[in-house]
Amino acid sequence: AFAAGGPGAAPLAITVAPLETGFALDGAQLTVLTERELSGERARQARRRRRAARDPEAVLRDLSELSPGAPIVHVDHGVGRYQGLVKLDVGGTQAEFLAIEYARGDKLYVPVAQLHLVSRYSGSVPEQAPLHALGGDAWERARRKAAAKVRDAAAELLAIHAQREARRGVALPVDRALVEQFGASFPFEETPDQSSAIAAVLDDLASARPMDRVVCGDVGFGKTEVALRAAFAAATAGKQVAVLAPTTLLVQQHYQNFRDRFADWPIRVEVLSRFKTPAEMQAALARLAAGEGDVMIGTHKLVQRDVRFKDLGLVIIDEEQRFGVRHKEALKKLRAEVDVLTLTATPIPRTLNMAMAGLRDLSIIATPPANRLAVQTFVGPWDAATVREAMQREHARGGQVYFVHNDVATIEKTARELHELLPEARIRHAHGQMPDKELEQIMLDFYRQRFNVLVATTIIESGIDVPSANTIIINRADRFGLAQLHQLRGRVGRSHHRAYAYLMVPDARNITADADKRLQALASLDELGAGFTLATHDLEIRGAGELLGEEQSGQIEEVGFALYSEMLDRAVRALKSGQVADFELTDAGEAEIVLNIPALIPDDYLPDVNARLTLYKRIASARDEAQLRELQVEMIDRFGLLPDPVKHLFTVTTLKLAATALGIRKLELGAQGGRVLFGPQPAIEPLTVIGLIQRQPRVYALDGPDKLRLKLPLEGTSERLRAAHDLLRTLGARLAA
Repeated sequence: AFAAGGPGAAPLAITVAPLETGFALDGAQLTVLTERELSGERARQARRRRRAARDPEAVLRDLSELSPGAPIVHVDHGVGRYQGLVKLDVGGTQAEFLAIEYARGDKLYVPVAQLHLVSRYSGSVPEQAPLHALGGDAWERARRKAAAKVRDAAAELLAIHAQREARRGVALPVDRALVEQFGASFPFEETPDQSSAIAAVLDDLASARPMDRVVCGDVGFGKTEVALRAAFAAATAGKQVAVLAPTTLLVQQHYQNFRDRFADWPIRVEVLSRFKTPAEMQAALARLAAGEGDVMIGTHKLVQRDVRFKDLGLVIIDEEQRFGVRHKEALKKLRAEVDVLTLTATPIPRTLNMAMAGLRDLSIIATPPANRLAVQTFVGPWDAATVREAMQREHARGGQVYFVHNDVATIEKTARELHELLPEARIRHAHGQMPDKELEQIMLDFYRQRFNVLVATTIIESGIDVPSANTIIINRADRFGLAQLHQLRGRVGRSHHRAYAYLMVPDARNITADADKRLQALASLDELGAGFTLATHDLEIRGAGELLGEEQSGQIEEVGFALYSEMLDRAVRALKSGQVADFELTDAGEAEIVLNIPALIPDDYLPDVNARLTLYKRIASARDEAQLRELQVEMIDRFGLLPDPVKHLFTVTTLKLAATALGIRKLELGAQGGRVLFGPQPAIEPLTVIGLIQRQPRVYALDGPDKLRLKLPLEGTSERLRAAHDLLRTLGARLAA
């Protein structure tokens, strides 16, 4: 573990370990000192933090969910069906390939080093995904058509983005020490994702560019805390903060949370809601205009003309997708002027895509809080015995039950029927057509455990947190959208108790295939933090219609969402740099390294096929050596020391990065030597190649204008790796000099 020198070196060594304080072992004559004891402070490890944060694109394009037969997209060959990982003998060595079946039963074997060219297909219902023929022109046509449409979409998105970039916002003087002091009063331990989201938000606030960040975290995973820190940072920097929520009940809860957390600080929290009298609201608005109110919480009323802030600096939007189109337009105008932080439990596809295209920044909170258990989800036909048993079990452990019945006309009748099922239960009902005060009182009574079964419409969807409510029964679950079901299920399981969700449907024959797929998707996402994966499922089911308008959705269906996003990303970057986006040469820039040595992840090191697949993809997609080093550390941490074939895989990928940078198309080495194939415009000076041939004419020779041959016995693995490394270093030497 200690990186010491050779036998004659001084008895001093350095290692990396998670130690808070040092220690001494007299017997072993060993003293260990931490960096804090040596230098008085601890080094900030930006690299580790970056690893802890989830890369949104990596989550989205993760191949771990693939099952045989699932549609999969290869950039050059189109949509086929995944057939698993297979090992084949190539040049006397075993190599692993991803098998894809195309139309007419044609098979394509993709080397694991090229997995960056493969992505999961999501764009329409998997059964309706196209199946292309190898060597046919249908894929090429689809890609060209999508490319033309993508350019239009990119130009439109960039116009909004450019407007935001051109306006210089105000870099807030964020007092990080003060924010840390405020954070110390957070009663829970921050999860790594939460910490990186908070750090990213504070960096955004401190920069002159207007912030437009989406924090996507599953229900109850601590997004509110990120918002509280941001609001605190802005308020202590002398700016006003607006917090928008879609419902009055959610506004009340935010008001309660903000007031409680800011109680010990000189920050005035105001609320604009239907529960206030007109006189109270007028007084609050007057204080806001005079600059006396620091944080104002309200519904869409906050974007109306009569609401005037003296110095608005930050807008926090909770569940933006639940606001209407008109309000979204008003929010869009705000975006160009102030810092905007959006919190969402299920990102709508448009949000997801813009975040991926780098137009909005995205932080994902996918790590559940400590002691949090996943909600167990059951899908089944309506059954009175199951409902009674579920309510009795919750009742017996002193908990409360939500019963969702989304029909105001029959809600009272349903409450009476439940009372007959379970006479000992105290049951009340609530819906949005009730007088506001009555509705608030019912919610408050439920929160205070004055009754134990609440029969309600979807008004509870973004309602108040009730930690003691740990069972939810959703009647006619087939009538709800996936995001809505996920949101409703998130009402329970907010504490350390195991929570249960029952999705009740009529006879399976009477529900649509779409509804059935939605329910199965939700039931399959039992693990915590599934909201982000949920958005991709939602995308598949709804055909991504609202992504960038109807016209674009057809293209997404043709080429798949992941590739479409990649093309959009490419178009946006090209337009930013004033160039024409090139969609034709999809992988022309990537070098291919063929050394005929075992470079794979062995089964006995990692038996799980999906985990291997995901790691192959991550290794192949690495952009630099730092990412590869990070992956090595992660694999050692998760699976143990790397066996030789895995080390070779990393070395070959490092060589690929170096060869790509030099404009080399292919480097091939075997027992008798090999060849280098140069790209159309290599970043290698011709004199370097000529000098190499002149110095060693027996080893090197040109074979045509773009090939360099080498005749050299390279029997073993280490010889080939060394020869490849030396050759690339020599070819790049003159360039560096």
